[in-house]
Amino acid sequence: MLPLALWSVTAVAWSVVANLVVGDLGYAPRNLLLTTGLLLLAYLVGWNRTDIGFDGAAVRRGLQWGVVTAAGIGTVVLAAFVVATEVPALSGLLSDDRAALSSGSLLAAVAWKIPVGTVLFEEVLFRGVLLKAAMRRHRTTVAVALTSVVFGLWHIAPTIVGLQANGVAPGSLAGIGAIVGTVAVTSVAGVAFAWLRLRTGSLLAPMLAHWATNAFGLLAAAAMAA
Repeated sequence: MLPLALWSVTAVAWSVVANLVVGDLGYAPRNLLLTTGLLLLAYLVGWNRTDIGFDGAAVRRGLQWGVVTAAGIGTVVLAAFVVATEVPALSGLLSDDRAALSSGSLLAAVAWKIPVGTVLFEEVLFRGVLLKAAMRRHRTTVAVALTSVVFGLWHIAPTIVGLQANGVAPGSLAGIGAIVGTVAVTSVAGVAFAWLRLRTGSLLAPMLAHWATNAFGLLAAAAMAA
């Protein structure tokens, strides 16, 4: 298995290439292929299903924690949406021009692009392979912190894409603030997802939480744009 530092640099570099060069071309299929490659690599180095977070015995616990967490996230997003609609000054918190999608495109994003293209790939990469690799060399708390920071850095490139789509220059004061804020927030989210993974022994819990964060956020932004 590659050293953690090389894994981390490769992951962030791929995020830059995928978002700023390749774009959405074949997004879900290519990430599904990459996920398969990660799982195959883990198998080849001798890791088992428990190492990656696919232990069948932990499915029920992962599902329970995941559903509860997803419901909590949905409640928070709904509350934020209600507040944003009542307080015009806060409407920008949920607005995103990329969410102005047709009902069919919105359904495809929630049911296919997000769970397969984003959640499955990122959870296998960060809470599966990277976390396992980090825990082989560091204490659990250090491993969680390191992989969560890499998860935060992973989101720099997609944030730049989002800023450009919304007419904000990434190099402007607002753009830099958004990038720094996104890295901080997603790093914290990475800690939460890793905690769910370790608490339940299953990737299912962070996958459901991750899906809820992205899907409910997109739905809220789409509702704001309607």
